[in-house]
Amino acid sequence: MERPNAWKSYSPEQLDELHYLCEGYKAFISDNKTERECCAAAVDMAREAGYVSLEEAVAADKKLEAGAKLYAVNRAKSLMLVNLGSDDLEAGVNILGAHIDSPRMDVKQNPMDEKNDLVTLDTHYYGGIKKYQWVTIPLAIHGVVVHKDGEVVKVNIGEDEADPVFCVTDLLIHLAQEQMTKDAAKVVDGEMLDVLCGGRPVVVKDGDAQKDGAADEKDLVKKGVLGILKEQIGIDEEDLLSAELEVVPAGAARDLGFDRSMILGYGQDDRSCAYTSLVAMLDEKDVARTSVTLLVDKEEIGSVGATGMTSRFFENTMAEVLALAGKPGDLALRRCLAASQMLSSDVSAGFDPTFASAFEAKNASYLGRGLTFNKFTGSRGKSGSNDADAEYVAKVRRVMDEGGVNWQTAELGRVDLGGGGTIAYILAKYDMSVIDCGVPVLSMHAPWETTSKADIYEAYRGYRAFLQKA
Repeated sequence: MERPNAWKSYSPEQLDELHYLCEGYKAFISDNKTERECCAAAVDMAREAGYVSLEEAVAADKKLEAGAKLYAVNRAKSLMLVNLGSDDLEAGVNILGAHIDSPRMDVKQNPMDEKNDLVTLDTHYYGGIKKYQWVTIPLAIHGVVVHKDGEVVKVNIGEDEADPVFCVTDLLIHLAQEQMTKDAAKVVDGEMLDVLCGGRPVVVKDGDAQKDGAADEKDLVKKGVLGILKEQIGIDEEDLLSAELEVVPAGAARDLGFDRSMILGYGQDDRSCAYTSLVAMLDEKDVARTSVTLLVDKEEIGSVGATGMTSRFFENTMAEVLALAGKPGDLALRRCLAASQMLSSDVSAGFDPTFASAFEAKNASYLGRGLTFNKFTGSRGKSGSNDADAEYVAKVRRVMDEGGVNWQTAELGRVDLGGGGTIAYILAKYDMSVIDCGVPVLSMHAPWETTSKADIYEAYRGYRAFLQKA
């Protein structure tokens, strides 16, 4: 049951559509490297498409009717979109769910340290990474710093050509004899992921030294860095206690290959699925069955916290929508959720011929062959997986084939080799039908990941088919 390569089937018109979609996608993942940035950009796109704030609708006690398009934001890091259909809400909704957080390094609350005239920022890595991949590459710092009065200062340093960049240093090969004997997990320890950010001491004059208490001339490089932060951003060292600063690879997503058939970029897990879900949702106008798209945070660390999928944000927002649509009460909400169906839009491990032994070839996803469905994820004995039922898999097959979508099925590598999870099992707790599907990715969780433009396009087409026909 080998699937054909999607590139072979495209008309000139489809190739134009593919190109336009992928150019927008590259711009989105280049400009938005944190969950806050993705959320804000998605809201701008939704408002341009005619979506209005659910919070404002609730405040006005506005009665919702078919055709209403709403968005709700959770702590600036998660987003839910609703396109209200003409069918009874208690008959369920069609849901696309992706996550917008990605592996990275987070700056610690008390991060700045000076040693031997070099200043570094201590970090704590976020999500599953190979730590050695993050050394010596150009890095940028994105995020926010919040003053005690609530003022939010946005930070984005390292992306503009005029900006400085940052890095984590590594030991030169000439002195690395002992380092080279360590296994990959220990070559770079977590506490060694210190981001180099300064090396020029300020010149302290006698009068200034007395005034600032710096007569011993200690930490003058740190003082210089803090002076720059104060002057250019308006923050003090203590403000870093209430900051969310994420260290990510610097630079834009690029076309990959002589034929430009692929994309190399940061954060494609899971923004390749988040962007295509978002655009598919916004491109749908009037629908019979209500459509919902979820873009959530914290998946890479277990979907925990107030902005992760395990929070009550989704459930509470659905309750608000049902109430404004004339279906208040817990029973109506439970009926709606249980009758709903979802595509858990998350990436899959693309088959890499360089590491062929990690895959079972018949049950692997291949770049260029389309949207990938994972009946189950988890690890070893399917632990932690959703495992979609056969009836729902059959329905999804029909929907994709009717929509002319190129699609394939896969498992996450060889049995007992490893595994992973998504948000699918969390939504399945509401008794709804859920299956994982998304874009196959090479070098997943590396600073730079690889996808096929054909698979990005087929994800968009598949998500639209689901919203239209499921």
